Amino acid sequence: MIACLRLFTALCLAALLAACASSPSSSLGELPRTPDASLEQLLQQASASKDPEKAALLRLSATDLAMRQKDNQRAAQILAQVPLDTLKPAQQVFASTLAAELAMSRNQPKDALTALNHPSVSRLNEMPADLQVRTHVVHARALEADGQNLAAARERAAMSQILTGDAANSNNEAIWALVAALPAEQLRTPDTGVMGGWMSLALAVKSASSLQDQQNAIDQWRAQNPTHPAATQLPAPLLKLKELASQPLNKIALLLPQDGQLASVSKALRDGFMAAHYQAQQAGQNPPSIQFYDSSRLTSLDDFYRKAQADGVQLVVGPLEKSLVKQLNTRSQLPIPTLALNYSEGAQGPAQLFQFGLAAEDEAREVARRAHADGLTRAGAIVPQGEWGDRVLKAFRQEWEANGGTVVGIEHIDKPVALAQQVADLVQLRNAGGSGQPSRRQDMEFIFLAATPQQAQQIKPTLNYQYAGDVPVYATSHVFSASGDQNQYKDMNGIRFCETPWLLDTANPLRQQVTAQWPQAGGSLGRLYAMGVDAYRLTSRLEQLKALPDNRIDGLSGSLSMSQQQHIQRQLPWAEFVNGQVQRLPDTPN
Repeated sequence: MIACLRLFTALCLAALLAACASSPSSSLGELPRTPDASLEQLLQQASASKDPEKAALLRLSATDLAMRQKDNQRAAQILAQVPLDTLKPAQQVFASTLAAELAMSRNQPKDALTALNHPSVSRLNEMPADLQVRTHVVHARALEADGQNLAAARERAAMSQILTGDAANSNNEAIWALVAALPAEQLRTPDTGVMGGWMSLALAVKSASSLQDQQNAIDQWRAQNPTHPAATQLPAPLLKLKELASQPLNKIALLLPQDGQLASVSKALRDGFMAAHYQAQQAGQNPPSIQFYDSSRLTSLDDFYRKAQADGVQLVVGPLEKSLVKQLNTRSQLPIPTLALNYSEGAQGPAQLFQFGLAAEDEAREVARRAHADGLTRAGAIVPQGEWGDRVLKAFRQEWEANGGTVVGIEHIDKPVALAQQVADLVQLRNAGGSGQPSRRQDMEFIFLAATPQQAQQIKPTLNYQYAGDVPVYATSHVFSASGDQNQYKDMNGIRFCETPWLLDTANPLRQQVTAQWPQAGGSLGRLYAMGVDAYRLTSRLEQLKALPDNRIDGLSGSLSMSQQQHIQRQLPWAEFVNGQVQRLPDTPN
């Protein structure tokens, strides 16, 4: 997306920054001419001029020139001397565009949008083409930076008719990147013309479940929209999908430990993976063959890859062991694309490595998103002592503070005997000098909780005892044992938590098949079965998610997307403990 914008800017800048050399009409007013003088000469001419309009035009030219010279501070000072309300409409649009560009150089999109809200901008389509493009570009950039992707795409679509050649192609790539990032619900919003075509194409691609289905959807869309810009020149990510669809996946290696501490985890993953494979067979999909390899007997990753290549393997799923994933992440490249079933910390790994797991950090980020969507801004936090608690708290804080939230109190819990006092310390304010009765603090709107069911059973009653029972608690899935013990849940009444669809959607047909054969998949181990199912479903979608990073897969371990580091990230549904029952809540808005 950023690369598209840079290319587009480079292609258009020469034409845009020259401005216009003639008046669009007498009523709209003359625009600044391309200056053939220095910045100081322009300013001297403006100061000496007895004609206010000529002086304003000279200062607008000087502002433009200062911006081209990367002296934005000087440009802002000059523009401040231009009396905007006395200018003619074309000059007002030009000045507003300059102000918006300066605001974007300071990373202030809201200020840019305010500048472009001037009444004169409503007449933009009466202006010369180069000014129209310049204004549309900065408007689109500001809208995107403000999180308004649909409006940004519409802004770019509005100028597509006046662009040609490479500039038009780059603008189309930017439009596609914007609409591809929109959720399906927003893409279903009725729209007409060129923009409606972009939205229907993005919806068709998102709605298809496989590469071949996506290719069919794209071909059908092109047949229905033969004159649309995307039909004559497909966006680069869609061309990549076309290439991927011609390379079927025929053989997968499943690399998991059969012995050792991770054997039970491995079995649940393998059973979920194979359940999804058999489901695909039953649906007549002709899935790839699976070959098993035992990572607990590995002596060398290089030897494994040599054997896998000799066996005709096209994709490796595994390893599970964190130490092996770390080794893979340090390599410059891998001989076979690999979906590791764990995460490594550190720098970006090789292009052939993808990483997927049940990361608690995903859940911490989900809590931050949910609380923000619910309109909350001030959080307390209760996390375990140690490295795991530190990681979870860090992920929560980063997401929370990025959205403008603040953390007003933190407790790191450890020994059960101290837990009640730690909860009290979090929610109480003590009087000066430590004397007198403590009072309930009022600056904490909710508590982020990462704790075991046993800890949560003690924490929630303690909050009630401390007159803080009305403080909402948003928790990770670790509070839910999936044991069905209603008495346990009553002690946690009111706690909201994110959880895998596998454990919340008990009517899912594949889940019912799996739990009929392996009853333990209905309990907390079910999260691993769900991860195994999703690992299988990801095998045919990895390159697709890489080509379309804003796409999502509705999995059984969460809604899955891919980060720039090629980590699979999860968003989770929500539930609440209500009178001993687990009650599903509406999903977090995107």
